[in-house]
Amino acid sequence: MTCGKVTSVDVARATGVSQPTVGRVFASDARVSPAMRARMMEAATALGYRHNTLVRAMITGRSNIIGLVVAYLENPFYAEAIERFSTCLKARGYHALLVTASNDENNVDSVVKDIMGLQVAGMILASISATLSLTRELDRPGIPLVLFNRGQEDAMIPKVTAANFEGGRKTAHLLVRRGHKRIAHVSGWQGSLTGLDRMNGFLAGLADPGQTPVACIDSHYDRDHAKVVTRQVFATPDCPDAVFVGNDHMAFAVMEVLRHELALDIPGDVSIIGYDDVKMAAWQDFNMTTLCQPANRMVDATVDMLMQMISGAAMPVRHVKITSELIERGTTRDRTKDSQNDQT
Repeated sequence: MTCGKVTSVDVARATGVSQPTVGRVFASDARVSPAMRARMMEAATALGYRHNTLVRAMITGRSNIIGLVVAYLENPFYAEAIERFSTCLKARGYHALLVTASNDENNVDSVVKDIMGLQVAGMILASISATLSLTRELDRPGIPLVLFNRGQEDAMIPKVTAANFEGGRKTAHLLVRRGHKRIAHVSGWQGSLTGLDRMNGFLAGLADPGQTPVACIDSHYDRDHAKVVTRQVFATPDCPDAVFVGNDHMAFAVMEVLRHELALDIPGDVSIIGYDDVKMAAWQDFNMTTLCQPANRMVDATVDMLMQMISGAAMPVRHVKITSELIERGTTRDRTKDSQNDQT
């Protein structure tokens, strides 16, 4: 039995080989025979040795670690996406290093530079924008970068998003068809192309039949902000009969205010539509109509794109847009039937 931390020197001594040979085994060097590999792994297990992949990365300049930077974890959509990223990357022989960062430009740059010091093989920014200076910083050492669920004006930055503009337009068309006349939008952060595209698509969809929203307010993807906005909008004489919310996370907060503070019936008094289709949206307490932003398909497309970049393959497509299906549940109502009943 060894005392203290077990090192590769201990494994080398136990198997009668050199320390570099131990390194080659754990680096999956093809020159090491299967018999030697099996003997080495048996000795390492018996001694309790754990190979330090970070040290190897710093020595070789390569690792099997992917930096995954997320703006915030309160939104359940990201919990589902992170779980999928971990599974998908592991299947490709990589591990995800999860780090949170605010959308403050200086904070993102600082966090990403710290991760670069770990010699990561690639990086995914989830719901975080990359500045031009940051992408140049990543480009110098050749660290592949893909944006997940966040658009960017720079067409050269690889990204995977939902088809947000079309999703917003699709929502407006449904509400108009269902006879809604006073429609509001509690939007996502307008500093992001994701929130902006959803809003612009929604406004375009209302404009098609000549309608305009009774309110359109940026709620920054924040639950508390969404609650404040809801109270403000429904305090007006011309309060909405339908609300499109920029994501499910905020939509749950909107529903909470309407039901428990304002005693309004959903969908009797007001229809609600969210965006994401997180698992909670289908729970009986919410049963919410929403646009499905398929986390699994988006994650798979992101990982595929990143692996292409790591391998040096050509990148014919740099922006993958995943169509959002409208999932109708119990928070929307067809008001055209109400008017038909009134006429009979």
